[in-house]
Amino acid sequence: MNRSKLFAAALLGLAPAAALAQSPEGPVSYEEQLAQVEDQLVYNVPIAGVENNYWFNYQTDLAEARKELTKDLRHSSDAEDNRDAWEEYRAELADARGDYAKEMAEKGYPVGEVRVLPGAGR
Repeated sequence: MNRSKLFAAALLGLAPAAALAQSPEGPVSYEEQLAQVEDQLVYNVPIAGVENNYWFNYQTDLAEARKELTKDLRHSSDAEDNRDAWEEYRAELADARGDYAKEMAEKGYPVGEVRVLPGAGR
């Protein structure tokens, strides 16, 4: 499947964009690698199992970030544009996750979670 088809699938919400966009050899830039790590940190279920406006806003923010990544990569003209697109995507995911966790913590819901990322240990 080529990159444009993969990005189209990402827009439809079929999979995280960073996981879809990687080439068979793996990530092509450091920024893309960081975006993949950030993609692994995305909340897949609502904090404390509570589906509220904060959860839906978070889902919207994720969809917008993926859509913008697709658009930016489609219009990139060189490697620097690609790196900028991936860095912006990573930052938007991190901001959305932080904002969502902060709002839920302010409402009194537990936010703590432990995740073990592959290759993050010894």
